[in-house]
Amino acid sequence: MSEADQQKKPRVIIVDDQAVVAAGIRKLLEPDCEVVACVEDGRALLVEAERLRPDIIVMEVLLPSLNGLDAARHLARKVPESKIVFLSIQGSSWHVAEAFKAGASAYLLKRSQPSELTQAVHAVLMGQWYLTPLIAKDVVKNHANGSQGNKSSPALSSLTPRQREVLQLIAEGRGTKEVASMLNIAVKTVEFHKFRIMDHLNLHSTVALTKHAIVEGLVRL
Repeated sequence: MSEADQQKKPRVIIVDDQAVVAAGIRKLLEPDCEVVACVEDGRALLVEAERLRPDIIVMEVLLPSLNGLDAARHLARKVPESKIVFLSIQGSSWHVAEAFKAGASAYLLKRSQPSELTQAVHAVLMGQWYLTPLIAKDVVKNHANGSQGNKSSPALSSLTPRQREVLQLIAEGRGTKEVASMLNIAVKTVEFHKFRIMDHLNLHSTVALTKHAIVEGLVRL
């Protein structure tokens, strides 16, 4: 392939905290795309996306430091030209709906056929949306029934983006000072958010907050 053809390839950032998975995604994409970066967490993604301004971002929902859904909301403001393709283990109707609300152009599952990823990339580059057939039927059915499915998360939806960020970092085992440093806010502000989250969710300990975040699909076990 000529240098000119190489330059025409869509530029992609891969975001997954599992190195083996990221390597597999890279192998699938490289024949048609130029992979410009692989990162492991949502906050690193925001930095690299703003620096590299890729055409496509292929990302997991469950990411350390900043989950994929909240990262996507930041990306929609910082790099609106970048198309977001979610490739996740999370398949609930709530996660899918939130992903598209956050600005995603495609949503696939990690158990989807490998060829679906390239199909999704080609679709979003043409301005189309893509939803894997593995969950499309459930999403349509739940929408028709006015339901978000049996794994919906109205509690998480009702938290503010900042509260979700604080909840995730606390659930990952980070102390108050570390959370404050990562979010560039005062320790007292972190404590205030934690109090409001606990009050809102009717939870009464850090352990309970952590369990809730895991059950609701905000962080991994």
